[in-house]
Amino acid sequence: MGLKQTIRSLDAFPRTEEHLLQKTQSGALVSIVGLVIMATLFTHELTYYLTTYTVHEMSVDFKRGETLPIHINMTFPSLPCDVASVDAIDLSGKHEVDLDTNIWKLRLNSHGHIIGTEYLSDLVEKQHTTRNHDDKEHHDGSAKKPHKFSFDKDAENMINKVKKALENGEGCRVYGVLDVQRVAGNFHISVHALNIYVAQMIFGGATHVNVSHMIHDLSFGPKYPGLHNPLDDTVRILHDTSGTFKYYVKIVPTEYRYISKEVLPTNQFSVSEYFSPMNEFDRTWPAVYFLYDLSPITVAIKEERRSFLHFITRLSAVLGGTFALTGMLDRWMYRLIKALTTTSARGAFQ
Repeated sequence: MGLKQTIRSLDAFPRTEEHLLQKTQSGALVSIVGLVIMATLFTHELTYYLTTYTVHEMSVDFKRGETLPIHINMTFPSLPCDVASVDAIDLSGKHEVDLDTNIWKLRLNSHGHIIGTEYLSDLVEKQHTTRNHDDKEHHDGSAKKPHKFSFDKDAENMINKVKKALENGEGCRVYGVLDVQRVAGNFHISVHALNIYVAQMIFGGATHVNVSHMIHDLSFGPKYPGLHNPLDDTVRILHDTSGTFKYYVKIVPTEYRYISKEVLPTNQFSVSEYFSPMNEFDRTWPAVYFLYDLSPITVAIKEERRSFLHFITRLSAVLGGTFALTGMLDRWMYRLIKALTTTSARGAFQ
């Protein structure tokens, strides 16, 4: 019997005396409140467990010989598609004017509605037949003029077409993907692909070129959850002035690793902005420049999930604590009500 008594003394769940097992309205109210609280806490803990979180790690970037994708989607409300060009240059010495691969243009009317679509390679073939060695002078801002220059019929037709587009308030939406070398460089949207004399005939001078723009999307790779591109939805509108916009972009190579172990290579970036107003004595022409450089550090972002043991520990703590708290509250309410009832009864008999 001594052994049985000893084992019985180890019972951590003593039985409540029968006369204490009384169901009351206050106990029912506390029970309902406790169940609601426990269900809410359980839902919160389950959501917390199922939700992933990210861990950031940094390391030296060892990538070589890869290309850098640049996704652009911009609107120029005051620059017709016939004169807008996308040019790119990098530190390797590669210089491309009027890029025609994976780049498209949408003609817009004065209300911003699409009225025509054109592939940029058509612009190179059909509308820039007047280019010659003077293009480089125009791009570099030189104002030197040869003694003779003649326009052919195609150039005259283009000049008239662009002038009419400017009078009608046409704009242009440029979008697509540039695949450039993975080195520092820049790309810009401008009228630099035009012959300088054609540009003079169309605009009457650099101060009349309006490069107002809206950046709908600018990214250097696919987007991952939580990524914020600082230039998205940027609007820069010029009124009665002209100038050059320069965006200095610092690109950080990034890898996003999903919980499924899938790896998404991309890039995030920071940017600073500078605007240079144009005057009649400037030899350059307005443009929108994006000057980019790459960071030597790469960032790895990993999705992770909390352990199941962590979930069970937190769940036991919140549910057990709620149950114990509601039990204490029930006892206090029962004693309080009993005390008030007893006091009222004594007052009635006196």
